[in-house]
Amino acid sequence: MSAPARVLVVDDSPTMRGLITAVLSSDPEVNVIGQAGDALEAREAIKRLNPDVLTLDIEMPNMNGLDFLEKIMTLRPMPVIMVSTMTHRGAEATLAALEIGAFDCVGKPAPGELRPFGDLAEKVKAAARTQRQYSQPVAAVAPPPSVGDFRVGRKIVAIGSSTGGVEALIAVLQKFPANCPPTVITQHMPPTFTKSFAERLNRLCAPVVQEATDGARLEIGKIYLAPGGERHLQVSNASAPCCRLIDRAPVNGHRPSVDVLFDSVAELAGRNAVGVILTGMGRDGAAGLLKMRHAGARTLGQNEKTCVVYGMPRVAHELGAVEQQLPLSAIGEEILQMTAARKEGTE
Repeated sequence: MSAPARVLVVDDSPTMRGLITAVLSSDPEVNVIGQAGDALEAREAIKRLNPDVLTLDIEMPNMNGLDFLEKIMTLRPMPVIMVSTMTHRGAEATLAALEIGAFDCVGKPAPGELRPFGDLAEKVKAAARTQRQYSQPVAAVAPPPSVGDFRVGRKIVAIGSSTGGVEALIAVLQKFPANCPPTVITQHMPPTFTKSFAERLNRLCAPVVQEATDGARLEIGKIYLAPGGERHLQVSNASAPCCRLIDRAPVNGHRPSVDVLFDSVAELAGRNAVGVILTGMGRDGAAGLLKMRHAGARTLGQNEKTCVVYGMPRVAHELGAVEQQLPLSAIGEEILQMTAARKEGTE
């Protein structure tokens, strides 16, 4: 058995520090080695205790969590899990933190919540195991192809991601031209975060990016992000493909689930689809990607070296679901090669 993950909890609220500590301490593979009430205390504790992982509140006195995170990533890169309020403002700040290099995020619990902080302990353990270098933010990418340079074919693109997916999706989607193939995405995120993430992607990318709504038609030049929380995203209607939001129990512990999305794409589009599985904990999406490949779809997986967590892509690769494993920097361009009109013999 490996040594427990050593965690420093940083939050200005003594009550919140106590709750996070209690949740983490209930797991024998996690050891909370200290607490800090602000960035100044945290800086001294990091020097003294040398933790494996930090949990960090977004809103703190003296120096907010985003500013402190930037200093950490510059001076002492390490895995950091952000703890945020479940509000639009909290979501915007957390997404910025994930782009700076935070490992993952959790939402602060609502009053009376039965499982506060959900899978925080699992995220802490995954963060402690990762070999990723935290000093590397999202790299600048070349401008996407112009509309005139890319002739879109008839394929649908489906992408699944989890931990590390914010950075990964930005890197992939910034390669897409404004007339990209219709693209559907399931990214594991807290419920209130996906709308803010879709808005952020829409500002950063050439195509239109929006949170998926039930019945939304799949159109060229549009990217649809599954809303977090209560429903799964599927695609349906072969004659006029559209998004469907389905009430169903969590699959692989997630709602929305990547497997649910990939299963529906396999059934609807078959060989006229491309499936992509990116960085993430667990195995969600692996079986669905295999189903897509068996249906004739092209399939891609992010390679181990560029993953924040090589979980979902690893399982998919081991199942034989992945046609090609590629570094993150190559995936966007490969998707375009697979979906361009010339690859389908159309003009």
